[in-house]
Amino acid sequence: MARAENFTCTACGARFSKWSGRCGACGEWNSVIEEAPLSAGPARRTLGAKRGRAMALAGLDGEDSPPARALCGIAELDRVLGGGLVPASVILLGGDPGIGKSTLLLQATASFARAGLKTVYVTGEESRAQVRLRARRLGLSDAPVQLAAETNLRDILTTLEGERPALVVIDSIQTMWADHVESAPGSVAQLRAAAHELTIFAKRRGVSVVLVGHVTKDGQIAGPRVIEHMVDTVLYFEGERGHQFRILRAVKNRFGPADEIGVFEMTGRGLAEVANPSALFLGERGEPVPGAAVFAGIEGTRPVLVEFQALVAPSPTSQPRRSVLGWDGARLAMVLAVLEARCGIPFSGLDVYLNVAGGLKVSEPAADLAVAAALLSAREERPLPADTVVFGEISLSGALRSVAQTATRLREARKLGFERAIAPAGTSPGPDDGAWVRQVPDLVRFVEETFGAGGRHARRREEHGRFHDH
Repeated sequence: MARAENFTCTACGARFSKWSGRCGACGEWNSVIEEAPLSAGPARRTLGAKRGRAMALAGLDGEDSPPARALCGIAELDRVLGGGLVPASVILLGGDPGIGKSTLLLQATASFARAGLKTVYVTGEESRAQVRLRARRLGLSDAPVQLAAETNLRDILTTLEGERPALVVIDSIQTMWADHVESAPGSVAQLRAAAHELTIFAKRRGVSVVLVGHVTKDGQIAGPRVIEHMVDTVLYFEGERGHQFRILRAVKNRFGPADEIGVFEMTGRGLAEVANPSALFLGERGEPVPGAAVFAGIEGTRPVLVEFQALVAPSPTSQPRRSVLGWDGARLAMVLAVLEARCGIPFSGLDVYLNVAGGLKVSEPAADLAVAAALLSAREERPLPADTVVFGEISLSGALRSVAQTATRLREARKLGFERAIAPAGTSPGPDDGAWVRQVPDLVRFVEETFGAGGRHARRREEHGRFHDH
């Protein structure tokens, strides 16, 4: 007889047959809890002999019109949603506490309500007076948004069945509780049940539902990943507390492109749209300094130019430090290893700090060459030309691999005044971009042409003279 799996990890959603202090799936400590089974009785294994109704089957050659979308008037939000809000869609929005999720949703619901959609905002974390105070501060008090402060899922669904709104915001899903589930609010069983009931309601009544989700210390939406599979769209609201920029990123979207981003600026009057994020991220650049390289990237469907900043200094300890903000730390280790193994440029005994200016998080492999350029510039104390952008993926052999959408990257760079570009060999630029693109086949050639470095042994002799004797 199979053993019942009544223990669930609150961090990743893995299920176990017995309790343990550490989750065997994700490694999180003290996250495994016991939950009551979702069903009980003799018919737990099968549906029994009762017959259901036959499904209607259709072929693949049908012509269905695309879903109608509602625009809220916030262009950055409409872009991330794939062109507007789709009826009967379920959206999950996650982000760090205090990053501005409630502010964004209040502005969005007010815009949708002013556009003619009947909207209901249900808060489980604040009182109605707190939400009204925020609306007054943002200048949204006149928007026809219906407000409620409730956590009982049965009462919420009963109210929504009678009101029949077009858009519902649930802030947040962790505070909702269903009375038929014997678990505390915020537990895995409650999250699964609440998300399931709200999703069924959205599909049955044609109502768009937005769920707000808390995030864990790793930046993932708290609770099992099954919640992300149940919804149509998953959005993350990112940003650093010390920066005024906020990034709304789509990591899953059944009605539009994934990895699309919208850029906002936090102001005293709420979140303001940023129509040209490249100009904003590069707006504070001054004279060329060592350790700075401009990367021409692609986020979703839009080109974005950002600056990588690197600092390389002798380490006072036996274990050099590697600090990364806005990029993958494992990929930085790979770039450092390739520079040492293929170009003979060691970084042992040196602290390395890498930062993406503006608080943007870059995950594109095409940023490898820009990171290498920033590291070498900081190490050699030689600034790169101010009018140069860099992009390209570095392989373990030291070769540079071409990236997609080269013409779009170059077009954005030229629009912002850049006159040179360094890209991998085999890049296919636009018809007017070939004259100002310098193509290099591998990392060794890039180092030699950009920083005047010699061969492998010459680099090692130079290192011995510059650092070890020092």
